[in-house]
Amino acid sequence: MALKKGNKITTNKRSLITMMDSKSPISEQYRTIRTNIQYSTVDKNVKTLMVTSSGPGEGKSTTVANLAVTFAQQGKKVLLVDADMRKPTVHYTFNQTNTFGLTSVLTKQITLEEAIDETSVENLFVLTSGPIPPNPAELLSSKAMEQFFQTAEKLYDIILFDTPPLLAVTDAQILASRCEGTILVVYSGKTEKEQMVKAKELLDSAQSKLLGVVLNHKNIKDTNYYYYYGTN
Repeated sequence: MALKKGNKITTNKRSLITMMDSKSPISEQYRTIRTNIQYSTVDKNVKTLMVTSSGPGEGKSTTVANLAVTFAQQGKKVLLVDADMRKPTVHYTFNQTNTFGLTSVLTKQITLEEAIDETSVENLFVLTSGPIPPNPAELLSSKAMEQFFQTAEKLYDIILFDTPPLLAVTDAQILASRCEGTILVVYSGKTEKEQMVKAKELLDSAQSKLLGVVLNHKNIKDTNYYYYYGTN
């Protein structure tokens, strides 16, 4: 949950503002992001979407979790996947266990249907990361991951992926090449321009469609909002 504290926002991973205060200005901005995503393509709805950042601590996990809530509140059947197999957080956010998850599915220890957890939000389901593997990049580029996409797309209206930062490891690039769209989260006053440029280059090299950028922790007239800028 994003909490106002003077002119700053602090993050509580265990609660989400779109759940706790759906009428707040920040919740409205998340709905605006959702709407822009839906209008980003004319002929086809975006069904697989990843949210990432150039570096750690920029708010990507909070952003993707709140987006998942807003899509579910719209009546979409939503699956939020924690694809950050190095520093997973989705199980903390939704108070789930992480005994089984994505890694368990990809290594054929459990089926997708068995690994998915319900949440307190109607229509929203989560797939935690599962046990941290020694080879995340290999798992994400595996045939099993391709099969995962095929199965999940039949079961859900939209699938959102929380990924590691782009500049840290190759995991996000691998997923970017598979997803229909990418949202890049940047932290106002923290993310350097060079980092943003490099992140965009990595997404381009993966032939990812960058739908837009979420500018996080930006104060506008003493009010904290999350802004969305589309890229054509």
